[in-house]
Amino acid sequence: MSASWFDQLEARLAEQLEAFLRANPAQEALLQEQEQLERQGRLQRRRLELQQQAEQARTALLQLAGEIAQWQGRVERARAAGANDLAQRAEAHLQQLMAQGRDRWQALGELGAQFRQLEQELEQLAQRRSGQAKAPDQASPADLEQAWASFEAEQDLEQLRRRQD
Repeated sequence: MSASWFDQLEARLAEQLEAFLRANPAQEALLQEQEQLERQGRLQRRRLELQQQAEQARTALLQLAGEIAQWQGRVERARAAGANDLAQRAEAHLQQLMAQGRDRWQALGELGAQFRQLEQELEQLAQRRSGQAKAPDQASPADLEQAWASFEAEQDLEQLRRRQD
């Protein structure tokens, strides 16, 4: 029963907010701008996280590459010395390291793809904020409300002018 009461309260508050925003398009525009700023902040924090992860992945990959080179040398030395059993075990370890390297390289590529997508989202947000990306047929509801209110005011003024003439 309390969940139902809470749901009703939440629905009522949402309705009141929607009614307020419809009646106050400027406030809706401010709310949308604030939401965009918050989203931009989240995306920028995520960009920093991805950059840190990519740097760690690059460092780990470089360390692994060094380890691979070291084990390649060990395989060659063991083979040259006729220690075939040791060479086979070293070769198996080398193959595991190379598989790790491929996995890490793929993960780094995925981080790069995420970073590129995030950069696109940030660019789109920046364009929206500056008004460059908004086509007339893609106007936000707040813009449409504002344009409609302006249109009605113009119509009312025109009617008053006609009556006075």
